[in-house]
Formats: sequence, C-alpha cells, structure tokens
Amino acid sequence: MRLTVWAPDGIGEIAAGTDLGAVLADAIADHLHNGDIVVVTSKIVSKAEGRFAAEEDYEQVLAAETVEVVAHRPGVRIVRNRQGITQAAAGLDRSNVPGGAVLLLPADPDASARAIRATLTERSGRRIGVVISDTAGRAWREGQTDHAIGSAHVLDIDDHAGRVDPHGNPLAVTAIAVADELAAAADLVKGKLSGRPVAVVRGRPDLVTDEPGGVRGLYRDPARDLFGHGTREAVLVAVLTALGRRAEYRDLVLLDHHEVVRRVEEWAPPGEGPALARVLIAAGYPPVEPGREPGQA
Repeated sequence: MRLTVWAPDGIGEIAAGTDLGAVLADAIADHLHNGDIVVVTSKIVSKAEGRFAAEEDYEQVLAAETVEVVAHRPGVRIVRNRQGITQAAAGLDRSNVPGGAVLLLPADPDASARAIRATLTERSGRRIGVVISDTAGRAWREGQTDHAIGSAHVLDIDDHAGRVDPHGNPLAVTAIAVADELAAAADLVKGKLSGRPVAVVRGRPDLVTDEPGGVRGLYRDPARDLFGHGTREAVLVAVLTALGRRAEYRDLVLLDHHEVVRRVEEWAPPGEGPALARVLIAAGYPPVEPGREPGQA
C-alpha cells in the first residue's frame, strides 16, 4: 500500500462570501482521482462563511461559544463549544486575520464539508471525501496536531470491535480515529505558514464512503468521559454537586482566587465548610487568606 499527500499552491486569500468550493475546484478538480480525500483547513472555511467578530468582543464571543468550561488557568481556557469540540478558547483564532478581528470556527463543519464536496464532485466527476481540519492540543502531550472537525463521505472512525487479531485474540475496544489521522497527515504538507490550506490524501479509497457521515461520532459522550474536566475543575464539580449547586460551576470555574473557597465555605452546611475548603485548597485553589486554616475566624 502506498499513501501520497500533496498540497497545491496558489489558493490565495479567502474573503467573506468567497465561493470556496469553486476556488478549490479551480485548484485541484482536474487533478483528483477516485478515492482521493481532500483535507481543508477550517480557517479558510470560516473566512468564506464570514465567521468574523470584533476583537473587542472576544470575551463575549468566547462565552457565547462555550457550552462547558473544561479547565481554566490564567491565560488558558479549555472549553467544549457549540459544535461539540473540546479545545482552547472554543477554537477562536486571531492569527492570519485582519487586525482587530477574531475568527470563529465554522458553525456546522460537517455541512461545510458536504457543500465543498458537492462542488468538487460536480467539477471533477470523481468519487471523493472531504475532511475539514483544525489544530488542537492533546491531553498528556505537548504540542499540537490537526484533527478533524468536519467531514463528508469519509469513514471517520474504524471500529475493530468484534474482529480478531492474527493471534486469535478478540478485539473489544480498538477504534481508529481515521478522520483525525487524515487531518494530521495532510498537515505535514499544508503547514501553518506556507499558504497551502488544502491537501489531497491519495491511496486509501476504502475510506471514502457512500454515506454522508460526519465527525459527531468522534466526540465522546460527556457522561462517559473520564477526563471531562481538568484536575482542579473536577474537584470543584464534585464539591458543588454535593452542595446541590452544580449550576454555580459556570461562574466559579473562571475565578482563579480565594473567592471560590470563600463561597463554598459560605454555602456549606454548618460544620462542613472547613473540610470542603481544605479539599479545594488541596486541589489548587488559593485559601481565603494565606496562612489561615479553613474555619478559623
């Protein structure tokens, strides 16, 4: 098996209202083969769709795009956004955009992928798939890599459950995030500063499907997510849930000072405040006053 990945030059700057499918078709339609998978950087999709906001409204936009804050530290906010994606700052981007602007992710990346594919298929006459990619960090590892946030007619996850390995061992939990692997492979030739926002992956026609698909299946159900919150935030969720104040999490998680401990002490039943405060302090929240033990006057 041989896999090739290539990225065309000359896409040019994309502006709001640009017919992105037509631009991409002009660049690559004549070079596509059956079974090719076109990987498109989300930034040019967002630009074409006019997903701009004023930089002065950054905090309000970030709040509006956030469904749940996963972790927060000074200068860093990891959230689960409206599209179901967990990443820093809901995917808002200030790079490679006009001054004074911020770029949001596409509102519906799967729909965007389907629209791009429709144009490329019509112009090329080829059976292809499309992946829309974005950059994100990973738990447990430094650095970032591209992953899929939208797709059309691509096998997004290859579930091996029920298969048997060469030694006869049944596979139960192996599921390959194919769309993410395609996005990462494409980024090796696209790059962040090269002006090549599109790549074509060739050699895996078996990953192109007849069904529209979509990446929603890659997003883990929060109820099954063992890492749904940061280390400190998980403790805060547990404490607030025990107090019947889970709804307060949205506001408290953004505080990085002793006010978190103070409020929990205030809400706790008589005699329980000091113990809950010590739990939060052990998790990394600053005490109400340095040197004061919880419960002391």
